[in-house]
Amino acid sequence: MGIKNYRPITPIQRYKTTLDYADITVDNPFKGLTKGKSQKAGRGAGNKISVRRKGGGHKRKYRVIDFKRNKIDVPGKVETIEYDPNRSANIALILYKDGERRYIVAPNNLSVGDEIVSGEKVEVRVGNAMPLKNIPVGTSICNVELSLGKGGQLARSAGGAAQITGREGKYCMVKLPSGEMRRVLKECMATIGEIGNKDHMNVTIGKAGRSRWMNKRPKVRGCAMNPVDHPLGGGEGKSAGKRHPVSPTGVPAKGYKTRKKNKYSDNMIINRRK
Repeated sequence: MGIKNYRPITPIQRYKTTLDYADITVDNPFKGLTKGKSQKAGRGAGNKISVRRKGGGHKRKYRVIDFKRNKIDVPGKVETIEYDPNRSANIALILYKDGERRYIVAPNNLSVGDEIVSGEKVEVRVGNAMPLKNIPVGTSICNVELSLGKGGQLARSAGGAAQITGREGKYCMVKLPSGEMRRVLKECMATIGEIGNKDHMNVTIGKAGRSRWMNKRPKVRGCAMNPVDHPLGGGEGKSAGKRHPVSPTGVPAKGYKTRKKNKYSDNMIINRRK
């Protein structure tokens, strides 16, 4: 998909860009694979805000995605390529030979009419899914499992792709989009190719109202608040903040590591992300 620009009839349209949605083939999702999705507005237990600056946004229906790709050796044909409001990537509706339909995250260059299949030893072709042990070293992959049978968790967003760099014992070395190198069990499934909709990252929102459609509320500087609301708040006149940036609870905001020590997956990481 390409980027669409607008004639600057208004100041906002001078900068706003959107995707041209040239790859999308239908406007409405397949009803049998959608369900309602409630908006939490960033609130967790006790209805207290756990994530700030969330709220509003357009109503969405959730599309049930097949991340497991566990229709083994049942060929399927791509019926449609669709927009999904819940993720940056597009999705593809697959009609399998046994009559079942499922959504998958659409890899780049997958088009209507293409045939895909999941299995132990299938052709190394875009859209096919197979265990890491059977994928050639150097191949670009996406929707990679971390735990056997749990479904793809890595490289699922628009333009994302991981790469197999080697094998060692019962593990494959996989380079992730972040630059991290880690071991993944050879039996875990992955999809051949990289996720489509690469131009998603180049879209310019253009106006505040469009952010509100996307469930994003305004951000207020801590130093503009009162001391009761934020550690940086208060002071006579405009102040510079008096300390390093922190969250409302006092956790440093820049360069402070919050990852738990001795996490179970630490021994799987070869090189940390940049």
